[in-house]
Amino acid sequence: MAEYIKRYNPHRHADWNYGGKKWRLSRSKIDLFLECPRCFYLDNKLGTKRPGFPSFNLNIAVDELFKKEFDHYREQQTAHPIMNEYGIDAVPFAHAEMDTWREVFEGLEYTHAATGLVVSGAVDDIWLHQNGELIVIDYKSTAKDGSITALSDSPWDQQYTRQLGVYRWLLEQQGFAVQETAYLVYANASKTEPDFANKLVFETTLVPVETDVSWIEPTLTAIKTCLEADDLPEIGLQCEHCPYREAAGKKLQQIYKRQRARE
Repeated sequence: MAEYIKRYNPHRHADWNYGGKKWRLSRSKIDLFLECPRCFYLDNKLGTKRPGFPSFNLNIAVDELFKKEFDHYREQQTAHPIMNEYGIDAVPFAHAEMDTWREVFEGLEYTHAATGLVVSGAVDDIWLHQNGELIVIDYKSTAKDGSITALSDSPWDQQYTRQLGVYRWLLEQQGFAVQETAYLVYANASKTEPDFANKLVFETTLVPVETDVSWIEPTLTAIKTCLEADDLPEIGLQCEHCPYREAAGKKLQQIYKRQRARE
């Protein structure tokens, strides 16, 4: 069998661009807009996204195992041990749409009336508190020194906070009461074991995250304005892709001009 080689396609089908019948404003696209409006415009309006990177297969495996584990307690409608350990009076939320809400290309979905944007996000899990409110849950895995008990002010951790906020907002738009405090079920692999022995040893902690949804509405308005514009938006202050594109483009143009001059 010939080896499969995935090649980068710089021209997405129009159905998946803004205005196309399959386009959705995902949680990750919202983060892309906040990072760099120009990259967001190139991706969603012009159909040329940033090159991808390999999947983190170990993280995906941990997510799948967490899903199976919490689904067992969901079927039984009993508390998972980590809920008891951290004093969370809840059970995994049992809902007919739960599997759809967790699917990457489906997820929670809501049409924002003011902009007409279809906002979507695939949540890892939802718990039901005894008081009837929902709790947004996301699975994370890493390998860091020490126990993970709180998020830092790093860009990655702030992205996690926004991610949980979007999930909370989507659930609230569908009429659910959702607690402001969400949680990360965080699996941290130990690097201090005496040997590998074909296994990783994890410490799993429950990390509380105070969500904020006040930024979402104005961000959706800004995204709509960006998508409807004919001119390129500004480059994000921390974007590495745009400076690379500009520098590479100018140098390639210089080479092209020299080649044409010799013809």
